[in-house]
Amino acid sequence: MALNQFTNLDFNDLRTQIKDYLRANSTFTDFDFEGSNFSILIDTLAYNSYITAYNTNMAVNESFIDSATLRENVVSLARNIGYVPRSKKSSVAKVSFSVDVSGINAKTIKLHKGIVAVGNVQNGSYMFSIPDDITANADVNGLVTFDNISLYEGTLLTKQFPVDSSQTDAKYILPNVNIDTSTIRVEVLNAAGINETYNKYENIFQVDKDSRLFLVQEIDDEKYQLLFGDGTLGKKAGSTKSVPSGHGSTIKASYIVTNGESGDGAANFVFSGKLTYMLGGGDTDITSGVSLLTTVQSSENGSDIESLDSIKYLAPRVYASQQRAVTANDYISLIPTLFGNVESVSAYGGEELDPPEYGKVYITIKPKNGEFISDVSKTAIKSGLKQYTVAGIKQEFIDLKYLYVEYNSTVSYDPGRAEASEGLASNIKASIEEYSKSSDINQFGGRLKYSKLLNIIDRVSDSVTSNITVLKMRRNMVPVYNAFASYELCYGNKFHADQEGFNIRSSSFKIEGVEGNIYLTDFPDDETGATGTIKFFTIVDEKPNYINNNAGIVDYIKGEVRLYPISISSTSLTNRIEIEVIPESNDIVAKQNLYIVLDTTANSKLTLLEDIITSGYNKSGVTYVPPSSFVSTTKYTR
Repeated sequence: MALNQFTNLDFNDLRTQIKDYLRANSTFTDFDFEGSNFSILIDTLAYNSYITAYNTNMAVNESFIDSATLRENVVSLARNIGYVPRSKKSSVAKVSFSVDVSGINAKTIKLHKGIVAVGNVQNGSYMFSIPDDITANADVNGLVTFDNISLYEGTLLTKQFPVDSSQTDAKYILPNVNIDTSTIRVEVLNAAGINETYNKYENIFQVDKDSRLFLVQEIDDEKYQLLFGDGTLGKKAGSTKSVPSGHGSTIKASYIVTNGESGDGAANFVFSGKLTYMLGGGDTDITSGVSLLTTVQSSENGSDIESLDSIKYLAPRVYASQQRAVTANDYISLIPTLFGNVESVSAYGGEELDPPEYGKVYITIKPKNGEFISDVSKTAIKSGLKQYTVAGIKQEFIDLKYLYVEYNSTVSYDPGRAEASEGLASNIKASIEEYSKSSDINQFGGRLKYSKLLNIIDRVSDSVTSNITVLKMRRNMVPVYNAFASYELCYGNKFHADQEGFNIRSSSFKIEGVEGNIYLTDFPDDETGATGTIKFFTIVDEKPNYINNNAGIVDYIKGEVRLYPISISSTSLTNRIEIEVIPESNDIVAKQNLYIVLDTTANSKLTLLEDIITSGYNKSGVTYVPPSSFVSTTKYTR
């Protein structure tokens, strides 16, 4: 019998295909009516084919990292190419404190691993722990100082596993979720009664049969499994010369279970740890003499377990980088695996700069929490990158620069088909807000797509007939008050160069010795519109009064504004001067260390306009005045 190809997953189509096959075969008759017994068999065959096809399709989808939807399958596929998904990360704080032990004549103090302090954040209190014991010595005055110690948000737990050689496929699974794998510590008490410390596997180099290493891999339900060597590549857990199988040994694992980014922001800590000193061969508790905890660094960089989208994106790229940082894309792939609090990374070589700076790679990071990463985090990332980088290449961290995009949108609508205008405006703003959080924009190299923004507004409601949306770019200049300083603002996008000037506008500021509020603007040098001059002015009788005709220069092609040295005494806005420009193109790109923010605050404007032509109120359109598609040049200030 010839095979019939069933390619459709729809039940009714499958049923029809089976009937068509039977019609072409004269062996069976009286099947093509609903009341026949054969019709029930056809339904059964169609249903069976439908279920089989669906299951086959889902099974095949779960075999590829791009199409898999179940976390355990995505993690397993990533493991096949050597990628270990990032675990939940504890928020880390740095504190210092001292202990006065002059009354007990103690020489060395031990701060025991486990809970050390309780930290307060806006949404409650969190426990902060350390994964290892810390010891410190007393000075001549009997004062012990614990300086700049790292506290990890979460609770330290322990789990023990017996080693049984009769179990050929023994699995050592940590029973808790929300584990920060960087805090896992493993000790093995072997059959000879010797306690051995095993270190987390980093790379395969210099690993032999005696290397005491363990690996961590994620399994089902976001839990983790510990893996040990086989006696050839890494030492078997607890193995000795007399007991090579390790039978009778005990594996002891400790780890911190954390709340992730919820613990960020803790700045006030209360000590609740355990301090002891040696007396008579044993540990004796210290219950007094502990100073208040001084916060060196508030808790930061907590993060949730790596998402499926992140695993799918990073796993093949980290594999392509082969655990080395050579190209810019290698840095973009590796840094999120070293530092959990990363939303986006930009990396580019110094040869791309003007003038070029060879031998350097410039890195900018947008954190998930906060606007900038701290100096402590920069140092930690630099240290983590050392084992991957090429000798002679220097990494330079540059703080990201926010490029704000403001919109002024006039939306025409048919009042006969619309809900209340307030509701329509609210829905439009919500749609723009959603687009502002999309992957189009929220990444380095992101692009605000003008046509997509217009389409999003048009599709909010059937009552929307059209929209005229004008965009402006803005950078915030942070002044150095009462000191001469020059300033440079890079927008990374070409400016529009209207010969009448006022393509650039600012909020007001003051200069010592000049009365009134001062503003800045531009005037092109010639008709080519390549460069221009920055001028300062005040407003007198609603007209600009120029007080400095050569305050700086503007490069319209590169999208750069440079101000000559100036001493600013105050600003109308807190710690900033807002400088807006008109872009030449409404498709705005975030280049190098620029990061686009579609401003959905009051700086942007939405106006609803009744479409009197569509509504039938004025079919001839005589009284209809469409809104302008251009930024007004009669407005002098921001």
